[in-house]
Amino acid sequence: MNMTDKPLSNTEIEQFHRDGFIVLRGLFGSDEIELLGRAAKEDRVLDQNSFGRDDGSGGNVRLSLWSDPGDNLYGMFARCPRIVGTMEQLLGGPVGHYHSKMIMKDAKVGGAWEWHQDYGYWYDIGYLTPDLASVMIAVDKATTENGCLQVIKGSHRLGRINHTATGQQAGADLKRVDQVLQKMELVYCEMNPGDAVFFHSNTLHRSDQNRSENPRWAMVCCYSLIGNDSPQDPLHPTPLEPVSKVPDSAIREAGTRRFGTGDSRNTFLNPNKHLGEKVASR
Repeated sequence: MNMTDKPLSNTEIEQFHRDGFIVLRGLFGSDEIELLGRAAKEDRVLDQNSFGRDDGSGGNVRLSLWSDPGDNLYGMFARCPRIVGTMEQLLGGPVGHYHSKMIMKDAKVGGAWEWHQDYGYWYDIGYLTPDLASVMIAVDKATTENGCLQVIKGSHRLGRINHTATGQQAGADLKRVDQVLQKMELVYCEMNPGDAVFFHSNTLHRSDQNRSENPRWAMVCCYSLIGNDSPQDPLHPTPLEPVSKVPDSAIREAGTRRFGTGDSRNTFLNPNKHLGEKVASR
């Protein structure tokens, strides 16, 4: 699949701004997503740098994070026009890569993520505007049974909601969320491998525990509009620069090289050192 730097139609952009999210089906081909799945699940470096987050209900989700997209297979996904071009259209200009992460919601044991907005985290570290967005790429099939992403349609238009600690996560005020759910639609973002969902930093989202026999791994990449910087950000003390894009063909080319991050310049993040107690995830 080859796409331009402007993958979305005007109708799709309007849908994102109306709903706060958009699901793009088959964004990556089966061969591309198979490469990503093999890389992640065979990558010992990724596994060794994973950490868990208690969901407050007895569940735990593993994830690994890195801030530089890198020049390996993971970086080719985060830097390809299908992702970066879409983000530029949705946010209205050049974007910088904030961080990427692999969410490892394993079968039977994968924990939940409580209702939250990603801007609840970015606001606390000094980002003045919510001109940020994330994309979740389905590595495994995501279903209601294995804890797919849930979003509240249109909730990004509510603005930032106060967040409090829930286990080791930062969750939105549940009384407020209950009121929102009485007026706005809850959507389960079920996806096949290769599908991707883009969502605004103020869109309320969560996911259930995975009590199924099937894993639900996903790669999430987060971006900020260039110029939307914070001098208080421990992860990016200097202003973000525009993503150095690669051609779509770079994904398959990277797949012919060594899998994983151990052969590139990815630097994994320590949650206590770099991120404190709050980790925006799903």
